[in-house]
Amino acid sequence: MPVFIYVLGLAVFAQGTSEFMLSGLVPGIADDLSVPVGAAASLTSAYAIGMIIGAPVMAVLSARWPRRRALAGFLAAFVVVHVLGAITADFVLLFATRIVAAIVNAGFLAVAMSVATALAHPAKQGRATAVLLSGITLSCVAGVPAGALLGDWAGWRSAFWAVAALCLPALAFVFRSAPADAAGRRDVSIRREARALRSRRAQRALVLAVLVNGATFATFAYLAVIATEVADLPAGGVPVLLAAFGVGAFIGVTVAGRVGDAKLRPAVCVLPVGWAALAVAGAHAAPLFALAVVQGALSFGVGSALVGRVLRVAADAPSLSGAFATVALNVGAFLGPLTAAVATRAAVDYRAAPWVSAVLAAAAIGVIGVRRRGSSRTPRVPR
Repeated sequence: MPVFIYVLGLAVFAQGTSEFMLSGLVPGIADDLSVPVGAAASLTSAYAIGMIIGAPVMAVLSARWPRRRALAGFLAAFVVVHVLGAITADFVLLFATRIVAAIVNAGFLAVAMSVATALAHPAKQGRATAVLLSGITLSCVAGVPAGALLGDWAGWRSAFWAVAALCLPALAFVFRSAPADAAGRRDVSIRREARALRSRRAQRALVLAVLVNGATFATFAYLAVIATEVADLPAGGVPVLLAAFGVGAFIGVTVAGRVGDAKLRPAVCVLPVGWAALAVAGAHAAPLFALAVVQGALSFGVGSALVGRVLRVAADAPSLSGAFATVALNVGAFLGPLTAAVATRAAVDYRAAPWVSAVLAAAAIGVIGVRRRGSSRTPRVPR
């Protein structure tokens, strides 16, 4: 595996930390900028919206740029907006920096996916994708807790400075080591690539990514509340539970990188059972921790395999396939918690969130079932 792919993974780790660290910084931001807690929490939604909008737009705009220029430009912009966020006293400007950070993050990830798969041997392209996505899972395990601790110790602005500093080594490597043969293609046809993404196989993979990631984040958004309000864990147990989920996610992405999407169907079929089990047994600490690890591994493993499937079945869309895979994952990450919020409010029970996850995961099984029935009805061409 080329070393440069791991450099890209470092940058993705920093960006993933930025995306998720807000959950531990909301109280400090609200207090320092004199805004309601709900307003400070909206910074997370701003990032998700920026990712959804930014991925396809940036992929189209940067399709013909030299890869080194695109990667360096996106990463440099990411550093700049975090510096601005760290020094501003204006909440509106901070909100704007989160949207811009998400847009350039989406652009970087889309280009990084195309570069990583181009550099890797065809048999290891799934593993190359997993290296990038493992940067996100590692940010859940290490980056987010570290950001929360740093915010408690030195204020929320220090976490923004830390993310900017963490990007600098990757930025230096991009300027110095981005392969010269990873240049942007002058013959890119956005229309041709869009047609490739409209194929049934690509559309099914994207829908599966939305459903699976929606199921993942419907419960992940409520894990802390389930731990304290349902399982009666002390507040100090929450970071441990989130880290357990992150460890499982890292294991799942690593395994998926080695086996690809060969085991995708059975893994998807197990997902709703696990979420239902968490809803039933989540009131007890031991099964809650065990299921957090298992579901983290299955959810992120399946998500990683689906990204690889999108890149494979939409091979004629090398500039846009990674971007739309990113969009699908973020649409799920946005809609899953939103649906869970409606369900928990109606049920007056936080365990409604994993039931929402179970329903979304069951819908993913339905999508796979439709594909299988459609395949079985395809007439054979006589020879």
